[in-house]
Amino acid sequence: MLLDTASLYYRAYFGVPDSVKAPDGTPVNAVRGLLDFIGRLVQDHHPDDLVACMDADWRPHWRVELIPSYKAHRVARETESGPDVEETPDTLAPQVPIIEAALDAFGIARVGVAGYEADDVIGTLTARATGPVDIVTGDRDLYQLVDDARRRRVLYPLKGVGMLQLTDEAWLREKYGVDGAGYADLALLRGDPSDGLPGVPGVGEKTAAKLLDAYGDLAGIIAAIDDPKSKLTPTQRKRLDESRPYLAVAPKVVQVASDVPLPPFDPALPRVPAQPEVVDALAHRWGLGGAISRLSSALLA
Repeated sequence: MLLDTASLYYRAYFGVPDSVKAPDGTPVNAVRGLLDFIGRLVQDHHPDDLVACMDADWRPHWRVELIPSYKAHRVARETESGPDVEETPDTLAPQVPIIEAALDAFGIARVGVAGYEADDVIGTLTARATGPVDIVTGDRDLYQLVDDARRRRVLYPLKGVGMLQLTDEAWLREKYGVDGAGYADLALLRGDPSDGLPGVPGVGEKTAAKLLDAYGDLAGIIAAIDDPKSKLTPTQRKRLDESRPYLAVAPKVVQVASDVPLPPFDPALPRVPAQPEVVDALAHRWGLGGAISRLSSALLA
């Protein structure tokens, strides 16, 4: 089981009331929400391995070089070296170190790699896995990793921690008209304002799905631009032709990496906390006794 950790703690932050606070008044709603989410996932799905994948760089320079608008609207402050600073709610940012400390104290593997997003860590671990993989994320970009033959699916939170959409290829074909491998092509054609991806003008989700159904993949669509016998409308042909520079670089930006140089780590799900005294201290310091007790019970079960 691979966790898109930032995606999940953002959901926890907005899903758990900010009245949940530590004894000193510091909000800990994201911390408690994430710990409860992990406990419920362990309880319901019994993974053998669990990896909390982290955004060491939420906006990698190599992606920005290809598409400068990539996540540009979410930059709070640019930096000359290292990742740009992302806009984050004032009361969420201080909770991230607490989340990291709790994961480490429990012994839950936490993996991030400089220059890469959590998506890329997830893509690499998924590519390396020899058994089934559940990817837990609120980011639809990772639908591209769904693969029934290799037993890869996405668990997408719909409401709270108890309602997950089990995303397999049948669900993707029903919803979008593509399988996992086709989702990245659909996403780059359609564009995604939340990620600063412009897409092809005039090509929305339905048109993108129809183009992929007709021509197979992005390469087939590009070939159709130059084929006078293809059934592209004049407007589609013109817009796709004018979008060639974007279409040439977008796949590398949209597709998650599968070759990230990962550090050594132990993915095995812990049964007891690796540092029980630290876990106890965190529970006391931040008023997390209930969430920590529930996660501990789930790990032992």
